[in-house]
Amino acid sequence: MTINETQDELIEEFSLFGDWMEKYENIIQMGKELPLIEDQYKTDDNLIKGCQSRVWLHADYSGGRVIFTADSDAIITKGLVSMVVRVLSNHTPDEIMHADLYFVDQIGLKEHLSVTRSNGLVSMIKQMKLYAIAIKTKENAG
Repeated sequence: MTINETQDELIEEFSLFGDWMEKYENIIQMGKELPLIEDQYKTDDNLIKGCQSRVWLHADYSGGRVIFTADSDAIITKGLVSMVVRVLSNHTPDEIMHADLYFVDQIGLKEHLSVTRSNGLVSMIKQMKLYAIAIKTKENAG
């Protein structure tokens, strides 16, 4: 499934909910289903800068694809990172680097998240793209 297909799937899922309380419950549920980062990667190096809560993000590279794992100590934030992991994980560095993540606006997250959570979401996306750039650079150098 492409990045855009996954985004469209998320947008459709969120369109099924009538109000934002239901949408928040869905975000929390998604966080509970997040493939967790291994404890060995819960280090300061893997903490996302710019998040109010603690969010750990790790990238593995296998078979030409980047696999992200993550965790957070806040339930809403864990749900948010799970959405971005779902969209960007298991894609090539190029696909991740050039992805236009329109699902954030389409779902209405920017209007319904606090400024600090919204900034944290932007930081998560930025870090995932930076991992993709680093992997691509290393791949080209190797």
